[in-house]
Order: sequence, then structure tokens, then C-alpha cells
Amino acid sequence: MKKYLFSLGVILASIFQAAASDANPYVGTANVPNVQLNNGILMPRFGLGTFLQPNDSVCYNSVSTALKAGYRHIDTAHAYGDERGVGLAVKESGIPRNEIWITSKLWPSEYGEGKTLAAIDRMLERLNTDYIDLLYVHQPVGDFVGAWKDMEKAVAMGKVRALGISNFDANDEVFQRIMRESTVKPAVLQIECHPYAQRVEMREKVRPYGIHVTSWFPLGGAMSQGALLRDPEIMKIAEAHGKTPAQIILRWHIQEGLSAIPGATNPDYINENIGIFDFELTDGEMQTMRSLNKETRFFNMTLPQVEEMVRNYPLAD
Repeated sequence: MKKYLFSLGVILASIFQAAASDANPYVGTANVPNVQLNNGILMPRFGLGTFLQPNDSVCYNSVSTALKAGYRHIDTAHAYGDERGVGLAVKESGIPRNEIWITSKLWPSEYGEGKTLAAIDRMLERLNTDYIDLLYVHQPVGDFVGAWKDMEKAVAMGKVRALGISNFDANDEVFQRIMRESTVKPAVLQIECHPYAQRVEMREKVRPYGIHVTSWFPLGGAMSQGALLRDPEIMKIAEAHGKTPAQIILRWHIQEGLSAIPGATNPDYINENIGIFDFELTDGEMQTMRSLNKETRFFNMTLPQVEEMVRNYPLAD
């Protein structure tokens, strides 16, 4: 009997081991693909952006809906004023913390060696978590190099897993400076990117460094007034697949190798947006999508205008 039980145990162990080895680490919940960042960590390539969530309560509902729909990447920022809503939704979701990727961003008023570490601790408190998966410097103004040095310390302390740069497409100087003066290199660049502004040159610039690109305003954002969603070519492809124009655009991001973090508060849109992993665009359709590129951005602040915005931006704690 003991011999039988031992043999059964060996067989079951082999089955479990085989199942574990067959599991694809590059495909996550709801078939969302993961990307291996240049530091070896896997990040979900699709998530919910919480920019313009009006308050913590609305954000809590949006994030809760997203997590139930299979989202495992939540992108927030101190400047958005909704980190507490994100943290509460994650905490109450019942999903293990290590299965949810939380991204946040430091505002320039928090930059500075010896200053940024304290800001990170306050961020952890707002998010009600022990660590942040991905932390960005939000804007390329102010003492972002000093901030980066503290961010590197936070990585060494286990408070942050990966570092990123947001909006460092402002000019070549800010990008080269962060690359020159950093020890822990940026793992992700977050920029406005969509079929009308495919950011080909910037994507090629970061490719040699293994920096992954995440698209904000992946559907064009409010300032686009829905232009992409009404594009005749996109609408034609959507009709062919029985999908919405938004789903076609988001699928394009994924097949282009980008990550996308569309924002939404409407539960229907949150659920619709993640419904892009049950079909593929053909090579011809991808070429059609690429042909729409005009490098036309809808958010066009110059660096001096960003500096002015930062000076006048009220940052709640």
C-alpha cells in the first residue's frame, strides 16, 4: 500500500510539474500578453489608466470593475489624485497582490535626491501596498536626475521593482541625460501613441536599450474628439471582425508590440476594451493601420509649457 501511495505521489508530482512547465509565462489572465522588461520582470501589456478619474470613489469602482474583467495592470499617478482608490480596490479584490501590476508616477515637485525617497514612502501609504511594480518620473522637468538616484535606492530596498520615464520624448537632451546619468536604466517609456501618432522615431530610439513603450491616449484621448473611432478605415476593419473601432485600435497596439492603458469609468467600456484577445488583425489590416500614421499628437505642450503647468498644478497628498 505504501509503495502504491508513493508511486501515485510521484505520478501526481510529475503531472503537476509538467503542467507548470507547459504554462506560458508570457500569457496572463484574460489572455493578456506579458512582456519581459530589460530587468527580467514580466509586465502585463494591457491595463486600465486612471487619468481623469474624478475622485477616489469613482476610481475604486473603475478599478474593481477592471479587476473582475481580468485586468491585472493598473496605471495611476500622484498627480491623478486617485491612488487611494486604486489601493483600496486592489486590497478588496481578493486577488493576491503579486498578481496585480501597479504603476504610478512621481510629480516634479517630489524630485530631488533625499526628497524623492520620502515621496515614495507617502505613495506606498496612499496605495496601501509594500511595493510599486513600476515607478515613473512623470515629466522631464526639474531635478529628475536627483529623483532617479532615490528611485534607484528604492529598487535596492525592495520598494520598487522597475523604473520608467514618462513623456521623455520632449527632446533628445532629456532622454540622453537620463540614460547617461542612470545606473538602473529605464525599463519603460510611456508616451502618447496611437494610429495617428505612431511615434516611429522615438520607438526606434529606445529599442537598442531594451526599453518597452507603453501608449497613453491609446485611443486618442478626449482632445481627439473621437477622431480615430470615426476613421473610415478603422470602422471598415471593425465591421469585418464584428468588433468596435476601439477594440481594433487597441488590438493594433498589442500586435505592434506596444502596451496600452486605455482609461474608462463606464463599466461597459472597461469590459469592451479588454475584449481584444480573441482575434487577430491580418497582415494587410496591420499595414492599413500603419498607413494612417500622420505623427499627429493631440497633446502638444512644449517643454516650457510643461514647466509652467507643473508650477501651477495643485498636488494633493
